[in-house]
Amino acid sequence: MKNKETEKIGLKNKSDIAEKLSNLKKKKNAVILAHYYQVPEIQDVADYIGDSLGLAQKAVETNADIIVFAGVHFMAETAKILNPSKKVVLPDLEAGCSLADSCPPDKFQKFKDKYPDHIVISYINCSAAIKTMSDVICTSGNAVKIVESFPEEQKIIFAPDKNLGGYINRITGRNMVLWDGTCEVHDILSTEAVINLKIENPDAKLIAHPECKAPVLELADFVGSTTAMLNFTKKNDSTKFIVATETGILHQMRKDSPGKEFLIVPTDETCSCNDCPYMKMNTMQKLYDCLQNESPEITLPLDVIERARLPIERMLEISRKAGLI
Repeated sequence: MKNKETEKIGLKNKSDIAEKLSNLKKKKNAVILAHYYQVPEIQDVADYIGDSLGLAQKAVETNADIIVFAGVHFMAETAKILNPSKKVVLPDLEAGCSLADSCPPDKFQKFKDKYPDHIVISYINCSAAIKTMSDVICTSGNAVKIVESFPEEQKIIFAPDKNLGGYINRITGRNMVLWDGTCEVHDILSTEAVINLKIENPDAKLIAHPECKAPVLELADFVGSTTAMLNFTKKNDSTKFIVATETGILHQMRKDSPGKEFLIVPTDETCSCNDCPYMKMNTMQKLYDCLQNESPEITLPLDVIERARLPIERMLEISRKAGLI
């Protein structure tokens, strides 16, 4: 049941709830970290907006007592792993991730046992349990640098996204063993939909996230992480872009480049927007409730935190040496 203060807020006046959030953050020494795939109003009240690499870095740097993570479960887990003494809360505990769910720890352990001479590089979009089974973590923004930090003869298992792993194999010449997992938001994007948009908009540049299927990536003018795509649209001379990723990023693209046009690749013939159902579970009301009540809270066993932190710290160290952060 919502408390009286929460009931007063409602969602009729977004500026009012934003002001109340601001006051509550100061009172509780809290920080709001939000992913680019969140709804626009949450992005606008966040202290920091970013992709997985940027959010992981900010989670390390924050001096806040409470971290409100406006994203999905594995992201909040990562913040807790990096800040075991801080309280980490998530607006909706059911905000999961199809990619993380595609890699159950018990099945992955059996897969890993088949390749005892391989190290494990895991994409950050995985559970804390998978992170404990990994040698180093990566994000879409640093994956290539992470892989290339190891000698060419080093045998590698890459999990859980086979599309990202396949993309890295192609551009680095590696032959990593890939776990068979995908992100439903990116994997659903069809080559046909992309081709149709390119035919209808010959003057547009196609930009794509590396979690997309190989045929889509081969058609792209630019492939990169969410932040890299955003930066590309700001710096590139083109005034029209076809965007192959989740719709949430369009909010920042339009804010940064108001004179440019952005077309999202639809998920089907009805031109449905490509929304992540989990990212969109968070709302302004839930955001306020979660900070006001300091729940739902992310908790992890201490041994999991300690084991999962090591591969994340290795990722951050390699990223610093590569000049990525």
